[in-house]
Amino acid sequence: MATAPEEPRTANQVWANRVATSAEKVGFRHRTASGWVDVTWRQADVASSEVAGGLAAMGLLPGDRVCILSQTRLEWLLADIGILKAGGATVPIYPSSLAEQCAFIVKDSGATWVFAEDAAQVEKLLPLLTGASGIKIVHIADDAALEKPDARGRSAVLLADVLAAANVRQAVLSLDTLREKGRAWLAEGNNAADLIRRAGTIRPADLFTIIYTSGTTGMPKGAVLSHQNLVSACQSGIRSLTIHESDLQYLFLPLAHVLGREMEWCAIMAGSVVAFSEGIAKIKDNLVEVRPTFMAGVPRIFEKFYGAVLAGSRQGSAVKKALVRWAFGVGAAWSKATRAAGGKPASGWLGFRYSIANKLVFAKLRARLGLDRCRFLISGGAPLAGEIAEFFHAAGLLILEGYGLTETMAAAFVNTIDRYRFATVGPAIDVIECKIADDGEILMRGPSVFRGYHNNPTATAEAIDADGWFHSGDIGHLEDGFLRITDRKKDLIVTAGGKKVAPQMIENLLKVRSTLISQALVHGDKRPYCVAVLTASEEAAKRFGGGDLAKASGSAELKAELQTVITGMNANLASYEGIKKFAILPADFSEAAGELTPSLKIKRKVVTEKYRSVIEGLYAGNGAAD
Repeated sequence: MATAPEEPRTANQVWANRVATSAEKVGFRHRTASGWVDVTWRQADVASSEVAGGLAAMGLLPGDRVCILSQTRLEWLLADIGILKAGGATVPIYPSSLAEQCAFIVKDSGATWVFAEDAAQVEKLLPLLTGASGIKIVHIADDAALEKPDARGRSAVLLADVLAAANVRQAVLSLDTLREKGRAWLAEGNNAADLIRRAGTIRPADLFTIIYTSGTTGMPKGAVLSHQNLVSACQSGIRSLTIHESDLQYLFLPLAHVLGREMEWCAIMAGSVVAFSEGIAKIKDNLVEVRPTFMAGVPRIFEKFYGAVLAGSRQGSAVKKALVRWAFGVGAAWSKATRAAGGKPASGWLGFRYSIANKLVFAKLRARLGLDRCRFLISGGAPLAGEIAEFFHAAGLLILEGYGLTETMAAAFVNTIDRYRFATVGPAIDVIECKIADDGEILMRGPSVFRGYHNNPTATAEAIDADGWFHSGDIGHLEDGFLRITDRKKDLIVTAGGKKVAPQMIENLLKVRSTLISQALVHGDKRPYCVAVLTASEEAAKRFGGGDLAKASGSAELKAELQTVITGMNANLASYEGIKKFAILPADFSEAAGELTPSLKIKRKVVTEKYRSVIEGLYAGNGAAD
């Protein structure tokens, strides 16, 4: 009688098991000039072994750190696997990082190699090559086309120009060249077998990755994550979400973000197919072409979907608009009844009406979004408004919100297909132990929780107490085992009157109540009342500015509409939570301007400082505190 295969305990074992089990099956899809191309597990294994061989041939030693500075793409994964096969550990860097941030992460992590996506990313790294640094750079692609001209007026960054200007060709090589060196090295003597043995020496407690938190202020901290952290988190995540080998995941999240990285490895562990995104600008087109069975995203993406669907519902004939209103009314009732029944779809007369609404409206909507085969969507990285989850559930799309941090290898709590509650982040995954501290802070421990920050014992001691509890910095409470996040501990507003206000809740309410609002930031700490700075949406720009965002922001009509929205919202809030005054900014927040993190969360300190004069103006001649 055959014995069951041993459960993998390291990332290397996870990969080896998958290739042994599914070698000739498709593991990945990526877009090329000729269309979508399938890549089998064996093909990916060969390519990653060549990367590993090239690194070993050029001196990479077990335990060495290697950075990857690139958008999410197939080559990112191949580099990740190759680094691990060579016994190294991957240190991701967000592709939007500035040169100074890249230098900090490379130096702090002790990396000796960096995989850079193209000439624009290589250019950021050139200051690291001065002197006898020993840093080597592998570029995945060559020239880089820019979305808009840079400060030097360039619409493209040419690799030849970058290398010629710095005269560092000897320290920079292409991925193709590295793989060629790897093939030659693997063909010599016992190198191929030695590489397998090298990967096999990795133990569960060994370093898997150092992920530097993007942070909303200051320099990032490097969370040290072991192979055990990864494997336990992915195994639990697959159990919670019931990911199958037959699934197809659309992956657009940055692989520098812990959630994107977990989704990468969950797919490897489950054997499901990953279709790599061409980037955020191409999500709409990609989804229609790929038609995934699940996808993970951050709330900002679902907010944009929500706004686009609402805007579309207001277009067309009176009959069409009436049909859509009727369908969403039925859908809302169906969603409420289904959730009340523990997820069992409503039947009877309501179920019949929903089937008609689904056929006439929702099925067509899902097809237009490319989500007609989607079993579920995952939201993480920041709070998702419950109203948005309910809206999409009415249309037949279940968004499962989860919660975790870099320090917990992404998901620590997650709603599941058969157990979900909107506006919560679900129950704890089965490897996480949780408790709520006296001040409401969420504490966690378990095999998926990190072991500390790299080169930062002070921060480690502040984050992990003597009993092994990780202090998340988030405030929340448990409801029948479901965790409801209130806010970040450091973001809680305490008004001049001593009242505590959770700004994220109010910001989400604003965005849900009006598709004219793109972003919102609530301010009021040590102040007599709360105010908000808002940015106008694309819809607002079209309606009130002829497509010009700055013009729309100065529109008296837009301000009047938003005042009506805020007045209605305030009626449902405590007096001290209400927004007394607001301002509309001339431009939306962006990552390029340093106002958003790579996971699209607002950098509160940056925005507050940048628009301090605007905020101060909202308190000019203020009245008494509530």
